[in-house]
Amino acid sequence: MDIIFWIIIIACFIFSFVGLVYPIIPSVLLIWVGVVLYHFGVNSNELTWITWTMLGLLTVFIFLADYLVNLHFVDKAGGSQWGMRAATIGLIVGSFVIPPFGVIIVPFALVLIAEMIQKKTFQESIQVAFATLIAFFSGTFAKAIIQLIMIGVFVFGVIF
Repeated sequence: MDIIFWIIIIACFIFSFVGLVYPIIPSVLLIWVGVVLYHFGVNSNELTWITWTMLGLLTVFIFLADYLVNLHFVDKAGGSQWGMRAATIGLIVGSFVIPPFGVIIVPFALVLIAEMIQKKTFQESIQVAFATLIAFFSGTFAKAIIQLIMIGVFVFGVIF
């Protein structure tokens, strides 16, 4: 039975990285599903409070990294609240449209349109759209690194 649990745990960890490209897949939640499955299905005495605390803090860091990176790049480029909303909607819609390129193309286009509706010049609008794109890639990179650290903390907690 442990083998089945381990297969599911590893699958959760792998699919958490798919969630970086498809934002509708809850990346962090999948890591937590793997950890909780281990705790309740394999060995409930192995993970210490330090492991649980570190995983909790890293989860907070993932959300902060995503939010702060987007806020930094879009604000620096002069983006509006409508541009931020358009980027969010674009990520969700883009997950279904020409995957996986839709998560790049659709938000870019929607931000460009939203910023132009806000009476910005084409040059300003394209600058904000590119900033949104850079924010997406930067946030995705940061989340991937933090997810790897979370998995590393879990593995360290299991081994030691």
